[in-house]
Amino acid sequence: MTGEAVLLTVGAARTFLRQGVHPGDLVRQMATIGVDSVWIVTIIAAASGAVFALYTARLATSIGATMFVGGTLGYAYLNELGPVLGGVAFAARSGAAIAAEIGTMVVTEQVDALRAMAVSPIRYLVLPRVLAAILMLPALTLFGDFVGLFSGYVSAVLNGVRGADFLESLFTYTRPDDLINGLIKAVVFGYLVGITACQQGLRTRGGATGVGHATTRSVVLCVMLISVADLVIAVLLQGRR
Repeated sequence: MTGEAVLLTVGAARTFLRQGVHPGDLVRQMATIGVDSVWIVTIIAAASGAVFALYTARLATSIGATMFVGGTLGYAYLNELGPVLGGVAFAARSGAAIAAEIGTMVVTEQVDALRAMAVSPIRYLVLPRVLAAILMLPALTLFGDFVGLFSGYVSAVLNGVRGADFLESLFTYTRPDDLINGLIKAVVFGYLVGITACQQGLRTRGGATGVGHATTRSVVLCVMLISVADLVIAVLLQGRR
């Protein structure tokens, strides 16, 4: 899998540098795998932000430390919760769709037909999807951060934290670097989801059953890779400070 993913990455990069990407294909994929994922990111971000703020606010109220609730939520959400939850949701929604679509094209011999017509599957199938994933996941993460922090603010206020204290803590204990770190993770996660889903789709065998297996493998691998990459990137970014 690693070798195939590396070859797809090199092929996609070479194709992009030599021939570029068709703007229509890229915009279509950005709409399909990005815009269509907004609803699931919104629900997950709102619920997780509210729950995190609920626990934090109740604990802080009991010990008289409500001035730290906003900063705690902001630091955790911008650095970790936003990109990771967004990446997992993106893998479940868009990664599965990419693997299923390409896998169906493979088992119905549409990919072979592309090769017979001298059309590169990498330029037509892989490159637009990987680029769309790299571009759209940071945008979804940014949107999810806003939704999560807003829902956390509402939840904290409803559980005894003054709104002014929450906002003051948020702006005191979070920095632009926290947002940048989360967006760096989102770019890497977007690449991992895009390239893994394409690789699993292209290696599909065995008809409809094979498509189902490829879709499942794609989601499982994407979630595992996001978790491992998150740890590695977090260590590197913390060491940079």
